[in-house]
Amino acid sequence: MILPWLILIPFIGGLLCWLTGNVGQKVPRVIALVSTVVLAALSLSLLADGSFQLGSISASPQWVSEFQADWIGRFGISIHLAVDGLSVVMLLLTSVIGLLAVLAAWNDVERRSGGFYLNLMWLLAAIVGIFTAVDLFLFFVFWEAMLIPMFFLIALWGFQGSERAEHVKAAVKFFIYTQASGLLMLLAILGLVFFNFYQSGTLTFDFTELLGTSIEGPLGMVLMLGFFIAFAVKLPLVPFHVWMPDTHAQGPSAGSLDLAGILIKTAGFGLLRFVLPLFPDQSAAFAPIAMALGLISIYYGAVMAFSQRDIKRLLAYSTISHMGFVVIAIYSGSRLALQGSVVLMVASALSGSALFIVSGLLYRRLGTRDMSQMGGLFGRVGALPGFSLAFAMASLGIPGTANFVGEFLILFGSFESWPIVTIIAAIALVLASVYALMLLHRVYYGEPKNATTYEGLGLREAFMLGLVLVLLLLFGFFPQLILDISLQSMTEVAQWFLNPSLLQ
Repeated sequence: MILPWLILIPFIGGLLCWLTGNVGQKVPRVIALVSTVVLAALSLSLLADGSFQLGSISASPQWVSEFQADWIGRFGISIHLAVDGLSVVMLLLTSVIGLLAVLAAWNDVERRSGGFYLNLMWLLAAIVGIFTAVDLFLFFVFWEAMLIPMFFLIALWGFQGSERAEHVKAAVKFFIYTQASGLLMLLAILGLVFFNFYQSGTLTFDFTELLGTSIEGPLGMVLMLGFFIAFAVKLPLVPFHVWMPDTHAQGPSAGSLDLAGILIKTAGFGLLRFVLPLFPDQSAAFAPIAMALGLISIYYGAVMAFSQRDIKRLLAYSTISHMGFVVIAIYSGSRLALQGSVVLMVASALSGSALFIVSGLLYRRLGTRDMSQMGGLFGRVGALPGFSLAFAMASLGIPGTANFVGEFLILFGSFESWPIVTIIAAIALVLASVYALMLLHRVYYGEPKNATTYEGLGLREAFMLGLVLVLLLLFGFFPQLILDISLQSMTEVAQWFLNPSLLQ
């Protein structure tokens, strides 16, 4: 029952936050904090009890833990939850980012705090459901459920420095883009299920039973594109990225942490879990286009980040750039690159979340996120410049950080099959250093706008930033902590992608 409890804990915690909202501001946030800590403990128990040794590759995944119960048996739909090494890594990441999101919102939410933490906890519950569901209908339910709490977080508790109309506009844009792409995925799921029923006579939505479904010709490509576009919008890849900058700019700090840290990582997870295993032939044929979109995203995100004045918009575009590397890794077919994509997703989630925390702390002290209104803050905001430097260096991939390990494995693993693409992608790393150093220069160096000395970091703020820094350095110096856990699952994906006959 540990897998259902992973979903129920944040769900029940969110409900308790809402019910205690009238008691006071402190009670809901304490309940949310306890819920995320329990979620982290349950995720760690999976890590402690599971076996992640590399075994033989067969036509079905090697699950670490599994739960199955009947739901809508007439249509072949069940509550089928299962986790492998990839899922465990994502669950641990979810619990860490969820904890940071609760702490980031600790003193920022002064109205309707019960409703805020309800949506925050239910967002985590839906994301956990995405990382554990292996019934495609159940996966789609969680995929759509994830949109609703995020919509309300943006619309009702958006950026304090802008009007409510701007919050609603950004929330509606986010909802329309992701909802429309989700409907494409639903049609693709139904097409896959009906085609499998035509072949086998069995009506099922179970991922393990749908593996190996042989779909040739244009139909297979169309169904694969239904999945790919849904994940590309959420990732987001250019040209499906339009919703991303506004959503970050208008969302609350805690919402930006969840969005950059784990919500968009569900798309990378979906590509690894469903697209490559279910459509290996179509994915191989589509790989050049996916690689091109990844390269465009890398350069577009880096160039656009350089031209931003708002810190959060800069960070949003840098996230687009980082996710371009993940797409290149996924479609390279290299196990090494696939493992690098997992490390980079974790690393970019941590470093990106930390920088969003920094932007929130700067706004709380200065009342602005406009970098042109900053400058000369070094030595006047406590230890914040030091943390900012560390996370900016991690973001651009300095050796010793997890970001460097992820990018190195991706480039090294992809080079054998895609040398030209790898070289072009590697050149873009120079642009990452440009916008990261520009951020530091505009905020902390140059002529100060005033002589005010601002409040330093409090204990809660220092704990958040210190926790992320420790994790980035830990995974940077000991990447095997992630690589060993993800080895079996990434080996399966690579082998299924390169040798589809294994699924027959």
